[in-house]
Amino acid sequence: MASESAYRILDLAPDNHGAKAQAAALLFEAFRADWPEAWPTLESAKAQVEESLGDGKISLVAVDLSGNILGWIGGLSHYGGNVWEIHPLAVHPQHRRRGIGRSLVEALENRVRERGALTLWVGTDDESNMTSLGGVDLYPDVLGRLAGIKNLRSHPYQFYVKLGFRIVGVMPDANGFGKPDIWLAKPVARQSIPPGLRWQGS
Repeated sequence: MASESAYRILDLAPDNHGAKAQAAALLFEAFRADWPEAWPTLESAKAQVEESLGDGKISLVAVDLSGNILGWIGGLSHYGGNVWEIHPLAVHPQHRRRGIGRSLVEALENRVRERGALTLWVGTDDESNMTSLGGVDLYPDVLGRLAGIKNLRSHPYQFYVKLGFRIVGVMPDANGFGKPDIWLAKPVARQSIPPGLRWQGS
């Protein structure tokens, strides 16, 4: 695992063109092997970087002591700010399994909590049969298949589970037949439910 001093988490600055180019190259490279349709060209990755810098969004990078971007995470607000989405999260293939992804997620959690968020969620596509949900028709028993999910080839959903996320759903065929999107979420701020909103069982 990388030490705390090996990299810092910083905001991606809109006027730092070199950093934006690095983030785009990182995104393209990180997704090319298992999610080639996510950002199929460097230009599409550059467009995603620019989009991540829009009003109300969060864009953070992990930068080493030489200024190289090792990882990047973006955050989008939904439901009036109650829910934030991770989009995207990318770590350079040569720097994975060093704690960078975890640090980026934790930094984003802190940011969205400061903005009043209650939930952080992420969609993790399976476009290449990396889980038992890929390459099959989920509709005969969507929830049954989801309950029995198995990770066949290092799909990232288990990374999020280790960070406290829980699988909350799946969208069958989100990226074509047999290519679902697996949804995970976690609470980032726990509040008491007003008594009048609690379910009153018999």
